[in-house]
Amino acid sequence: MRRRGGISIQYNSPVVLTFALLSLGVLFLDRFTGGRSTHALFSVYRSSFRDLGTYPRFILHVLGHTGYSHYINNMMMILVVGPPLEERYGSRPLFWAIFLTALVSGLVHWLFFPGTALMGASGIVFMMIVMSSLSGMREGCIPLTLILVLVLYIGGEVVNGVTLADNVSQLTHIIGGLCGAFLGMSMRR
Repeated sequence: MRRRGGISIQYNSPVVLTFALLSLGVLFLDRFTGGRSTHALFSVYRSSFRDLGTYPRFILHVLGHTGYSHYINNMMMILVVGPPLEERYGSRPLFWAIFLTALVSGLVHWLFFPGTALMGASGIVFMMIVMSSLSGMREGCIPLTLILVLVLYIGGEVVNGVTLADNVSQLTHIIGGLCGAFLGMSMRR
């Protein structure tokens, strides 16, 4: 409620803000439980389908982070790029874009990287960056910003995936970017 002449704080981007706050809560829970909660629910790794925790981990891994700097790096980008996307496309479509990107990256990681665990929202960041680049697209035109984003971010991740020993996170970034391109094109229609 706003008083006359006063300033109020608006929860202007419910999906983005809730995502950031949930991730912060998961980070605090991780510290409180000595990492057990993050291992149990907020990172994805190869586990049996008989383990009921396997299924929520396909999605919830995007809320887990290895520490405060990992969290801040992801959330700063999400808090900058996410609200304009939520305003343009709406809260429900953005929620489903985050959900589908988390699911796809979780499943791909589960299938192809059985010996490692994955956590963090960097795939969501890349999805939002590519979707943002697509949001200004007009009929019959490909925005130069989209081309530059694909070349710089996704191309850089492909190079890093080939040249670095740890190609797990690079694949997640690429998947996030591809999901952003697919979802951005679909949501424009």
